[in-house]
Amino acid sequence: MRFVVIHGPNLNLLGSREPDTYGTMTLDDINASLAQWAEENGSTIDTFQSNMEGELVTFIQTAGAAADGIVINPAAYTHTSIAIRDALLAVGTPSVEVHLSNTDAREEFRHHSVISDIVVGRILGLGAIGYRLALTGLQQHLQPGTLTSE
Repeated sequence: MRFVVIHGPNLNLLGSREPDTYGTMTLDDINASLAQWAEENGSTIDTFQSNMEGELVTFIQTAGAAADGIVINPAAYTHTSIAIRDALLAVGTPSVEVHLSNTDAREEFRHHSVISDIVVGRILGLGAIGYRLALTGLQQHLQPGTLTSE
């Protein structure tokens, strides 16, 4: 399976940006963990980060359309970007929304996501592991029965 992981604005500052809220892992650390997950699960992952809405939209339209699943942390665009929402709808690729922090427990303006009703699921507040959980959830969504109990 082929997945894309999309990181929105300011996530390039992870590790130094508000570590009490976002943790101490860098974006490179997160992407390395996702590459390891892909190797362990026989999948491929392309990661992308941009601070620019149009670049995120273009990546969704190209790489996202060719992928089996999308994991997206739109960051601040979660609350405002109809363009990202429309791109996700246009490509129709199953997607999971991820946030490192629990946006529902933060400022009121962070409580609304413009993509929450079009994604397969949402993972909030679990830190960097949320990305791996999202990939596992997408894998199960796309191939029911792929998870086994030990």
